[in-house]
Amino acid sequence: MFDYLIVGAGFAGSVLAERLANDAGKKVLIIDKRNHIGGNAYDYYDDAGILIHKYGPHIFHTNSPEVFGYLSRFTQWRPYEHRVLTTVDGKLLPIPINLDTVNKLYNLNLTSEELEKFFDSIKEDVKNIRTSEDVVVSQVGRDLYEKFFRNYTRKQWGMDPSELDKMVTSRIPTRTNQDDRYFTDAHQAMPLHGYTRMFEKMITHPNIHVMLNTDYKAVKDIIPFKKMIFTGPVDEYFDYCYGKLPYRSLQFVHKTYDTREFQQVAVVNYPNEHEYTRITEYKHLTGQTHEKTSVTYEYPCWNSDPYYPVPKPENAELYQKYKSLADETPDVHFVGRLATYKYYNMDQVVAQALSTYSKITQHNLADIAVKRTNGWKSHLSA
Repeated sequence: MFDYLIVGAGFAGSVLAERLANDAGKKVLIIDKRNHIGGNAYDYYDDAGILIHKYGPHIFHTNSPEVFGYLSRFTQWRPYEHRVLTTVDGKLLPIPINLDTVNKLYNLNLTSEELEKFFDSIKEDVKNIRTSEDVVVSQVGRDLYEKFFRNYTRKQWGMDPSELDKMVTSRIPTRTNQDDRYFTDAHQAMPLHGYTRMFEKMITHPNIHVMLNTDYKAVKDIIPFKKMIFTGPVDEYFDYCYGKLPYRSLQFVHKTYDTREFQQVAVVNYPNEHEYTRITEYKHLTGQTHEKTSVTYEYPCWNSDPYYPVPKPENAELYQKYKSLADETPDVHFVGRLATYKYYNMDQVVAQALSTYSKITQHNLADIAVKRTNGWKSHLSA
């Protein structure tokens, strides 16, 4: 008998398995449909011997000392600050948009103060910011929106930014200085030996058992367990009773080139002329030295593995129906991006998993207190 059946061996499932086994002494079974642990953060050495991310680049960053401290138990870190370039009008320019982006694009020599005035002169007055288009044009105007955002978003999401919730482009700041870092979090680093090694250390415990290539529906009525933690798509758990929640997916084309370096930075975005959205070169992320280099081309699509919940009001309404079912389902905890239909970063999933563990242990302590109180009352009445 397992205390917990955990569906999914990504961040949410692995963190909860580690805490339940190491801290609470529970017996845990993790199952996953895929043939590996680590979820979408899984990395491996390709045929050339280069460490790559199977499901596209995963860049770790967080402002949470608790999350960073927790993961540091299972990995050393390689300091890394992510920088991204984008191809616009035949030029490679920094994104997020900053002072250098505008000066190089328009052949100007503005100062930071002058750039603020420039943005003020070109931005559009949007009274009610609702969509991803509203966010960008209200900050940097129509031309920069068309060059950097509109077509990239169309490719990434399969719809125009005017159809998407404002949160999609709100994640990308606009800067008036020369800071070309994609993130500004206090902690920015990559696992020194890769994500998969980190996950292996996380779930190496006598109380943790792992079954891969396994669908939970095939075993949930066979293997005895007391409670479940579900990190897969919440609509799948409830057999799509209200219909499918839309997810945007990706297809990855991995290539190895006989050259030491393919591009200047780890990620280059292609917002306009190409079918793919970006190319990632992993040696920039990992610091690996190799005579060859491996890259990944990303092609957004529908009807493949679910990656990104589609942020539209009608989808949020549909999710609320499933959330109501989840809230009413005893002894099942729904955790992670797919189970809660939210566009979480990795550190946010870790934080949610740690928070869920705290709630579980508090609930268990409350149960123990009730049992002890009932036993005390029974003893007095005897």
